[in-house]
Amino acid sequence: MTDPRLDALKQAAPALRLKTDPADLEHYGRDWTRRWTPAPLAVALPDTVEQVQAIVRWANAQGVALVPSGGRTGLSGGAVAASGELVLSLERMNKVLDFDPVDRALTVQAGIPLEAAQNAARDHGLAYPVDFASRGSCSIGGTIATNAGGIRVIHYGNTREWIAGLKVVSGSGELLELNRALIKNSSGYDLRQLMIGSEGTLGIVVEATLKLTDPPPPTNVMLLALPSFEVLMRVFAAFRERLQLEAFEFFTDVALRHVLAHGAQNPFDAAYPYYVVTEFAIGDEAREAAAMAAFEYGMEQGWIVDGAISQSDAQAAQLWRLREGITESIACYVPYKNDVSVRISAMPAFLAEAQALLGQAYPEFEVVWFGHIGDGNLHINVLKPESMAQDVFVGQCEQVTKLLAGVLQRHAGSISAEHGIGLVKKPYLESTRSAAEIALMRGLKRVFDPNGILNPGKLLDT
Repeated sequence: MTDPRLDALKQAAPALRLKTDPADLEHYGRDWTRRWTPAPLAVALPDTVEQVQAIVRWANAQGVALVPSGGRTGLSGGAVAASGELVLSLERMNKVLDFDPVDRALTVQAGIPLEAAQNAARDHGLAYPVDFASRGSCSIGGTIATNAGGIRVIHYGNTREWIAGLKVVSGSGELLELNRALIKNSSGYDLRQLMIGSEGTLGIVVEATLKLTDPPPPTNVMLLALPSFEVLMRVFAAFRERLQLEAFEFFTDVALRHVLAHGAQNPFDAAYPYYVVTEFAIGDEAREAAAMAAFEYGMEQGWIVDGAISQSDAQAAQLWRLREGITESIACYVPYKNDVSVRISAMPAFLAEAQALLGQAYPEFEVVWFGHIGDGNLHINVLKPESMAQDVFVGQCEQVTKLLAGVLQRHAGSISAEHGIGLVKKPYLESTRSAAEIALMRGLKRVFDPNGILNPGKLLDT
């Protein structure tokens, strides 16, 4: 028997595509966390902004919660629908709407994959520089919802630096046009920036105007082998001083082992404990000489013990695979993930304390470390032993995360650098935000979503 609420939705939006097959409910009701059993009411796939507005108005009338959904590549449970919510998938709203060569801006629907937006910018001789490994499957709307960072934050910054304007459907069904792609706009609160990183709890992003920039300069990629954790920030400082860095990414031998088992190729004959993949601008003899000088300086200091430099685009891609393939290579272990950040200046002290804490807390677990060291962001992945029950494993990891949250608080860091809070990190929000800030966030939620239908339970308890 059809749920009468869905009959009402079909009347409110007759052309709306709905999915209710159990396999579809399972697919659309979860993200990469895999810790909750999906149980959505149905999946709605609107084609137009008007249909999104109709869905929101129906949800208010029927008292049904909505879970906005993009590529569902998130790692914090922000796109999980486990309590009878309607999943509102933007995947059919995936078009490029406009390109303005004067403003150097690209307007897209929220469901377009990041890689498709990057390709559209490239077709016009420009670049949308936000980038990370899930570029082919994550959506622009999802990257906006979490203020995604990625591998090039060190040069270009986070998503919020590249959003010129947004169209957003509020929790009451109103269409808000935020900032209208203006460069300068001092007319009150910037609600565009408020929506970025709000995880679908304040509004549903339906369109975005992206700032574009010049294509990146010619680059080379270098893989560095390091003898110890302690020299990592020294190598970063030396390379940042001498080169125009596009990326500076770190991972451990444990991470490398999993990627190699997944089919990647190792350019080194020997094994080392720590590695860095760095990409830097070249294009003239001086820059190329500076790159070799930075490498040789690190070798002389004993901070670098081996290295490989790309001689072609194919070799660069092979080196990058060693870093970008980590998440996929360990996905089968259903890892418990920590995504944390501190100021770059605080990184050495934080690294020392965090490494000691995790080494003591997880002696029997395999821990995979990697991250965007150049912008103060670390990913810590704890792999579940095959013989251990999932609930026992998560319970042990959460006890350690409480301690890690305390370390972050002492170093003025964040429990979530780029994955959002969602369900996973919500218990630790107080380590990052003060009680006064959280109270204001709850007040904003009530203003934009008066009936509490937008992604309830994510980010905040309401």
